[in-house]
Amino acid sequence: MRMISDLNKKKINRKIVALGIVSGGLDSLLATLLLINQGIKVKWIHFISPFFDNSEICKKFAKDFGIDIKIVNLGKKYIKMLINPKYGYGKAMNPCIDCHIMMFREAKKYAKKIKADFIFTGEVLDERPFSQSRKALEIIEKEAGLEGKIVRPLSAKLLPISEAELKGLIDREKLLGIKGRKRSLQIKLAKEFRIKDYPHPAGGCVLTEKEFSAKLEDLLRSKGENVSEDDIKLLKIGRHFGFEKWKIIVGRNNEENEILKKMKGIKLYVPNYGSPITLLESRASKEAIIKAAEITARYSDAKNEKNVLVKYKIGRIEKEIIVEPMKQEEIERLRIKW
Repeated sequence: MRMISDLNKKKINRKIVALGIVSGGLDSLLATLLLINQGIKVKWIHFISPFFDNSEICKKFAKDFGIDIKIVNLGKKYIKMLINPKYGYGKAMNPCIDCHIMMFREAKKYAKKIKADFIFTGEVLDERPFSQSRKALEIIEKEAGLEGKIVRPLSAKLLPISEAELKGLIDREKLLGIKGRKRSLQIKLAKEFRIKDYPHPAGGCVLTEKEFSAKLEDLLRSKGENVSEDDIKLLKIGRHFGFEKWKIIVGRNNEENEILKKMKGIKLYVPNYGSPITLLESRASKEAIIKAAEITARYSDAKNEKNVLVKYKIGRIEKEIIVEPMKQEEIERLRIKW
């Protein structure tokens, strides 16, 4: 076991800077405050992807506590990793270990740019069995090229001494030794810091949800590396139908309709009636357009009419078609069941 060097007894004659990878949860905030209480200047980095985004709450807390924050969108890079993660998936399509490795590699670059002395997180040992076990933490550090360089203030006393502690940048005695999924110690600490409106444990990653993961698997099978961020967004909304090789997505409310209007593809709707927006790929066949129109009519306020006028746009060109609303039996046959 590494011994703490006498360096930590020497006074550091400059402001120590730490970069925190934050999730938006209470643990990130507590880890930050533990370091601020030691006189360390803290900066934050928060990662978003098509599958998770807690940037608004992170920006709110950054403003409340006067912390500089950088938001980084992992975007297409994340999707590419997701297709074949080196360390596999958790219980669903969540590649947590590879995800953390990617974040730490990106944080390492930014830490160098801002001349941060070390990187820290709000991770708690064994809070999440797949990504926060001792073995997983070691793998992540090694793969990111940050062995011994990551500080986890909430569990530090249960982990090997970090380089920052050896150098005397942090007082290890003022760090904690929290382990497991119980939240009582964090809640107690939040009270001590007088944090009243604190966030629940941060998550919000749809990759941990089995239903969403089933949709994603289906999408990856059909599109592979050609999957776009818009494709991912569409998995989260609407009613999904399949005809031939084409997917038909029907908005369920005004909010989803507005999202679908902004997407690339053929948009269908029933004029002069309450109507969903239906999205179909631009290259879809004429038969697929007819089916999409029938489905659109079925979910519009004109569903009881015998013949319904449906308009559809391909780019800036608007066309129209008259169809009979689709029967419920065919609706169920074409509905994609995850």
